[in-house]
Amino acid sequence: MPLAAAFSRVTVFSLLPLILLSLPLSLRSQDAPPRLDVPYVPTPEAVVQRMLEMAEIRPDDYLIDLGSGDGRIAISAVRDHAARKALGVDLNPQRIREARQNAERAEVTDKVEFEQGDLFEKDISKADVLTLYLLPQVNLRLRPVILDTLEPGTRVVSHAFSMQDWEADQSDVVEGNYIYLWIVPAKVEGRWQVDAGGRTYSLDLHQHFQQVEGTASAPGVQSEVKGSLHGDELRFTLDDQLYVGKVEGNRIRAVPVNGAMPKWAARRS
Repeated sequence: MPLAAAFSRVTVFSLLPLILLSLPLSLRSQDAPPRLDVPYVPTPEAVVQRMLEMAEIRPDDYLIDLGSGDGRIAISAVRDHAARKALGVDLNPQRIREARQNAERAEVTDKVEFEQGDLFEKDISKADVLTLYLLPQVNLRLRPVILDTLEPGTRVVSHAFSMQDWEADQSDVVEGNYIYLWIVPAKVEGRWQVDAGGRTYSLDLHQHFQQVEGTASAPGVQSEVKGSLHGDELRFTLDDQLYVGKVEGNRIRAVPVNGAMPKWAARRS
């Protein structure tokens, strides 16, 4: 091989990375498929129906399905369970095309939409119900977003995978498939001043998801408190007396329940 030709070939190959980098980003990534966080495996129909039953879909519910695949959960929520509206989000454009075609066949395109995009960038704050079929590590990445973004009482249903130490409020097994339901709890961590039965005391609460414990103290008196949250409803026992209240931001008001303290209130201090 002539020396000039060899030198020319070496020069071209050595410059090839620079040539590629100089191309516009749109050209370099034109044929690159989106990076998928989870593989696509359809949720069995029986599991879909049980997930939506556990979520107790109501006529005013807005459901968001993350990793929506062919759209079967979002479509069924509207068609079979009378949800007000549903949105499916998936990174794979092929799945989005399939989902939109399925919505057309089910005649629900006026109430069901599908968006291609990164589920971590989607605003889910308006969801009344959030459904998931994602890998465990993806669930864990979503967990703080769910707890910090969704309103207390929002129902979260996952097919197959849990949220580790955030224990499910309900679980079931359908055709060998695990289903988990969580009710997003209100945030009650901190100090509260409680007025109840003519007494005033401080309530210091520590919260681990829906589980609550702490101490109630008044001059010369201190008692342990243990309780739980179901959405925005807080229940705890103090000196063998049941307290049930509705958490409303920085205040808690009594909820009338047989056997519970009838009149009490709390505010953050």
